[in-house]
Amino acid sequence: MKKIFKFCVLPVCIALSVTGCKKSFDELSVNNNVPNAVPASLLFNGVLNSMPDFPDSDNEIFSQYYLYNYDYYGNNRYDFGGGDNYYNTLKNVLAMEQQATAAGLPAVNQYSAVGKFFRAYFFSQMSLQMGDIPMSQALKGKENLTPVYDSQKDVMKQCLTWLEEANTDMTAVITTGGSTLTGDIYLSGDLAKWRKVINTYHIRLLTELSKKTAEADLGVISQFAAIVGNPTKYPVMASADDNLQYTFVAPSNYYPMTPDNFGQNGSRKNSSTTYVGLLTALKDPRTFVTNEPARDLVDNLKQSPTAFNSFVGADPGLDLGVMYNNAGLQKYSFINRKRYYSTFTGEPSIQIGYAELMFNIAEGINRGWATGDAEAYYIKGIQASFASYGIPTGTGSFTAYFYRPGSTGTANIANYDTYNIDVDWAAYYGQATVKYTNDAAGLTKILQQKYLALFRHSGLESYFTYRRTGVPAFTTGPGTGNGSRIASRFQYPNSERTSNLDNYNKALQAQFGGNDDINGLMYILK
Repeated sequence: MKKIFKFCVLPVCIALSVTGCKKSFDELSVNNNVPNAVPASLLFNGVLNSMPDFPDSDNEIFSQYYLYNYDYYGNNRYDFGGGDNYYNTLKNVLAMEQQATAAGLPAVNQYSAVGKFFRAYFFSQMSLQMGDIPMSQALKGKENLTPVYDSQKDVMKQCLTWLEEANTDMTAVITTGGSTLTGDIYLSGDLAKWRKVINTYHIRLLTELSKKTAEADLGVISQFAAIVGNPTKYPVMASADDNLQYTFVAPSNYYPMTPDNFGQNGSRKNSSTTYVGLLTALKDPRTFVTNEPARDLVDNLKQSPTAFNSFVGADPGLDLGVMYNNAGLQKYSFINRKRYYSTFTGEPSIQIGYAELMFNIAEGINRGWATGDAEAYYIKGIQASFASYGIPTGTGSFTAYFYRPGSTGTANIANYDTYNIDVDWAAYYGQATVKYTNDAAGLTKILQQKYLALFRHSGLESYFTYRRTGVPAFTTGPGTGNGSRIASRFQYPNSERTSNLDNYNKALQAQFGGNDDINGLMYILK
C-alpha cells in the first residue's frame, strides 16, 4: 500500500507544478504594485483639470483685451492655427461613466449626468472654434479610426439634447439623495450647483445660435423660453457663489502672473484700446481696478492718475514695432499690478459665471425670445461684475492701487500709490451710454457690458460674441495679419490631415470650398 501511495502522489505533484507555471503573458506582465483600474472620481477630477481656459493666454489677444508689444513673446495676429482637441478628454469622460457603473452605481448616476454636460461642453467648444467636427462616430477606438464629420447643426442639436438630459438626470439623482461627486475642485461635489451650471451653459449655447432662430428644429427660442420661464425645472446660477471657477492655490497651482515673473514679462503686454477705450468712454470705475494710468501722461504731462483720460490702450491693429516703442515710452496703460501681479494666487478664473448668465438672459429677452424684465437682468450683470472687483453698487468708495515707477517688487504693498475712488451707482447707470433701452441700442449696451464683465474670464467667449454680433467693435491694421481681417474660425488640428484625410477633405468641401479657411463662415454665422 505504501508503494502504491508513492506512485500516485508523484504524478499529481508534477501535474500541479506544471499547471502553476503555465501563466499567460498578460498575467505575467501585470504589476501588482500599481492600480489596474481608475475610479470614476479620479477620472472626473482629471476632466475638471482639462477644462479651464486660463488668463494670460492668446484668448485675451483674440478678444482684444490685452496685447503683446514685443514679438519675442508673441504677436496680435489673427493667423489662426488648429483649434482645441478635446477628444482625449472625452475618452476619459467615457471611461468615467463606465467606471461609475462598474462600481455598482445605477445607469443614471451623478457621473453619467455630469458626463452628458461634459460631452455637450467639449464638443460644442470644438465646433464653435472650427465648424463641422467628428462626433457621432468619434471615440470608437480601433472600431473606427476615421470618423466622419457631423455637420455643425447636428453637433449643436445633439449638445442641446445632452444638456436637457443632463438636467433631467441630475434632477433624478438629487431627488434620490445621498450622492456626491468626489474630487470636485470646482463645486465641492454639490450636485444642485452642477445642475445650475448645466442650465446656465444651456443658455450660453442658445445665445451662440442667435442667427438660427428661424430653424424650428433647433428650437432656440422655445428652449430659451422654457429655461427662463421655469426656474423650478431649470434652476440657473443665482449669484456669483454658483460660478464654475478655477481657484489657484500655492504652491502647486499658481496664477499665471506672480511677483516672481513680473520682471520677465510685466511690460511685454499692454492694455488694448478696445477694452480700455470702452471703460473710459463709459466713465467706468472698473478702469481703476484692472488697469494703471499711462505713466507718460501722469509723470511727464502731469495729468491726474485718476482721470479717465490718463488711461490709454493700444490699437490692436498697430504695427508691433510702433507699439513696442510707444510702450517703452510709457504711453499705454498696463494691467493693474496690485490685482494681477502681487500674489501667487490672483483671482479665480471663471469658466461659466453668473454675470455672463445675466447678460445672456437680458440678450434673449431683448431679442424677444421670452417675456421678462431685460433691464433687471442687465443691471444684475453689471452689479455682479462691480462686486467681483470690490466696487460699491450704491454710493461709496474703494481704494485704487497703482504701481510706483522704479519700485523693486509687486508683492510689497509699500510700492503702490493709493487713491480713494468715489462711486455713485445711480450716476453711472444714469448715463445715456449705460442705461438700458428696449431697442437695438439696448442690445448693444448688453453686449458691451458683457464684454467688460468677461475680462480675463470664460476663454474665447468674448471673441465668439464679437464674431456673431460685431460688438464691441474690434479694430484691425498691419499688426492683425490675415489681410487686416479678424479670422472667423480656427483650422482643424494637423492630426486630421494625417489620420483622417478623406473625411477632412469632405468636411472642407462641404463648408469652405475645399480650403481650411480661417475666414470661412461656419453654419452658425450664416
